[in-house]
Amino acid sequence: MDLSTFGPWTLFSDIGLISVLLLIGKLIRVKSKLIQKLFIPPSLIAGFLGLILGPNVLSILPFSSFLGTYAGILIALVFSSLALSSSSFSFGAISKRVGPIWAYAQLGMLLQWSIIGIFAYFVFSLIWPTLHPAFGVMLPTGFYGGHGTAAAIGNAFDGLGWEDATTLGMTTATVGVVISIIVGLLMVKRATLKGDTYFVKDFKELPQELKSGLVPQEKREASGFSTTSSISIDSLAFHIAFICAIAYLGYQVSNVVKGYSPKLEIPVFSAAFIIGLLLKRVLSKFGVSKYICNIQTNKLGSTFTDLLVAFGVASIKIGIVLKYAVPLLVLLVLGSIITYYITFYLGKKLCKTYWFERSIFAWGWWTGTMAMGIALLRIVDPKSESNAMDDYALAYLPIAPIEIIIITFIPISFASGYGLWFLSAILLFAFLVVFIIKKMGWWIR
Repeated sequence: MDLSTFGPWTLFSDIGLISVLLLIGKLIRVKSKLIQKLFIPPSLIAGFLGLILGPNVLSILPFSSFLGTYAGILIALVFSSLALSSSSFSFGAISKRVGPIWAYAQLGMLLQWSIIGIFAYFVFSLIWPTLHPAFGVMLPTGFYGGHGTAAAIGNAFDGLGWEDATTLGMTTATVGVVISIIVGLLMVKRATLKGDTYFVKDFKELPQELKSGLVPQEKREASGFSTTSSISIDSLAFHIAFICAIAYLGYQVSNVVKGYSPKLEIPVFSAAFIIGLLLKRVLSKFGVSKYICNIQTNKLGSTFTDLLVAFGVASIKIGIVLKYAVPLLVLLVLGSIITYYITFYLGKKLCKTYWFERSIFAWGWWTGTMAMGIALLRIVDPKSESNAMDDYALAYLPIAPIEIIIITFIPISFASGYGLWFLSAILLFAFLVVFIIKKMGWWIR
């Protein structure tokens, strides 16, 4: 098979290989006590195996040359799933119930993007003049955004002439997951000793299924409800069709916009997310949305995310990482320190109840992924008694549009020469959130 020429069997072979690696990653997670203690997900293990055994290092596995393309497609499917399963909300309800949590999550996101991005823009350019002006935003791209955002922003920058962005974003996202786990576990152990945890007093109390990832029969949950009869169309196929259709429409809209204005690179995932939200509203008016199972769409989104992480890590180009090794290392260390203080300082000041449980979730989220935040939260709150997940889910609804705007316009602003102005606008918005916090009396003295 010619690995440089794409075809249906090329796609089949790449998916087959990454699926084998996912199963091997799962086996390693089940058998290795060290991996269990570090909570490293099988998708990340599969990505590392694909990176080492793939064409970028040892060239043992016959992955195609299109390995780095799949992340851009998968992130469009992830955001299509997210839009389809989104809930309606009102700012009034959010302000009454989870106002401080919204402020905490919103401020954490804005500060990571603005502070690190602006600092690197000025300081890194003095030390390494040849660096791309957007080099600093590769930290929040991977830390706060994760592999999905790294794929989205990387593809956008790639279309605008900076081909190294995807590898840099995937690298920071991968390192971020490792940092979130290691530092997170150390913080949990320290908190249990200091008495900062409310529900768990000993780290050893963690259930075995969270370590191995294998759920015993008596604790298993349903993966959704069949909303259609299999005689007509299988329910899973019904939901996959909706998600793929939304992603396809997003792809077409992105191409149309690019055709009219080549400099305006609207990411496919952004267009898909907007189309998905509009479609969800239309479906609700016609009574069709009741046949869309949020559990199934969420599960499908998680499936696409696992594949995205595996493909994303496996496609990292080692040559590019080595090229930026020194500034990248400095960026990672600096970003980790800043994120640490943002997370736990703001957590103490804005979380009136269960401050550590809410903060450790934020740490996992802002350095790794939402899944890592959930994993760390379950360690200190195994029965979900703090309601942290419910509050974060509600608080994230008004945050999501802001995140989409940032991810969409970061590449466009830097390509147009207005990157610093856009980062300054993000910082200004952070000051506005601080003003709201003071005005509402949410700051804990």
